[in-house]
Amino acid sequence: MKAYVIHENPDWYPPFAAAFEAEGVDHEPWLLGAGVLDLDSEPPPGVFWSRMSASAHTRGHALAKDHTRSVLNWLEAHGRRVVNGRRVLELEMSKVDQLTALRAAGIEVPRTLAVVGRDDLLAAAATLPAPFIAKHNQGGKGLGVALFESVDAFADHLDDPGHQPPVDGITLLQEYLKAAEPQITRVEIVDGEVVYALTADTARGGFELCPADACAVDGGPLAAGLFALRKDFDHPVLGQYLDFARRHRIEVAGFEFIETADGRLVTYDVNTNTNYNPEVEAAAPRSGPRQVARLLKRLITEEEGS
Repeated sequence: MKAYVIHENPDWYPPFAAAFEAEGVDHEPWLLGAGVLDLDSEPPPGVFWSRMSASAHTRGHALAKDHTRSVLNWLEAHGRRVVNGRRVLELEMSKVDQLTALRAAGIEVPRTLAVVGRDDLLAAAATLPAPFIAKHNQGGKGLGVALFESVDAFADHLDDPGHQPPVDGITLLQEYLKAAEPQITRVEIVDGEVVYALTADTARGGFELCPADACAVDGGPLAAGLFALRKDFDHPVLGQYLDFARRHRIEVAGFEFIETADGRLVTYDVNTNTNYNPEVEAAAPRSGPRQVARLLKRLITEEEGS
């Protein structure tokens, strides 16, 4: 029995492959985005880890999201053990879904307007104090995130020939959160435990803060020096994140928050296809990919014994 990893970007796979091999986990990647799914067939025995990315369409894999929906439905209908299953995929693909679920759990999130289509964007933006943030509902890597000092500046942005509309037609308009320090914090969770917290330097990295070295392949910033281990971070929000993950059956994720100049701790993202930064991994007491490998190894053992 082996672990099957559902994803769409081979550049992100090597750190996990190395962790699986170090932990003795037989593994096979399933690259989705094209192909045939025989609904009369039965999935192979094994444990399946879904780490489909909300930004798959930016790498030419526009069909990967719906392909993954179909595959996860098929796996779960056959009773296969899926890590980060069908419900988690929907959280990954929609920041509206994330923010409403976080708010319902009592976790503070940014003031947000979700605007469907383009017609109401400027009128909605005028209801927020300037400056404000615009971003894509289905994002990843800071996709479509920009700060606007005025509605007029936003209007110019929308009229620019290079403007990229959101792939699902939903734009989020959010309050601008002024950070006490130019950084965000990301809390990595695997299998019901906090692995570590890291910081990302927003003064140099801006909004595009994918921690993996492979993000440079995708046209993102070089990861070197932007990320650092946040040692000894302890806050009640950690318990809230763990409870949220349990409630939504999220077994691998990174939760991102900003500590604001006015003393708020505001969570703005749940990344369920989390990548790990090699510099932080080298300094951390535990490895994210190795914890994932241990999770999959344990689940394979449980499946073999059932």
